[in-house]
Amino acid sequence: MPQDDLVYIKHAIEAAQKARKFIKDRTRADLDKDEMLALSLVRLLEVIGEAANLVSSEFKKKHPSVPWKKMIGLRNRLIHGYFDINLTIVWDTVDRDLPSLLEALQRILDED
Repeated sequence: MPQDDLVYIKHAIEAAQKARKFIKDRTRADLDKDEMLALSLVRLLEVIGEAANLVSSEFKKKHPSVPWKKMIGLRNRLIHGYFDINLTIVWDTVDRDLPSLLEALQRILDED
């Protein structure tokens, strides 16, 4: 496996950890009131998706439990649909989906 794959996994982990940290003690309503929070979360999700996109095909095949396509798809939607971002989806992704993604990515680092 190319060493770069682990670098990209680390980038995704760092971005996910930051996003989780940013919503600590916050609510969904804060996204509507705090433009910096919303923009930060969107950017961090873009980074996660781009890191997933850069991971090699063989690495993705080795770790099929990671939702690679969803990560990349969300990144593409945020980048190309920047004018129409649903902040509820952003919030739900950071609040509900990132904890399990972080666990899966950390397991990968621990294995390799």
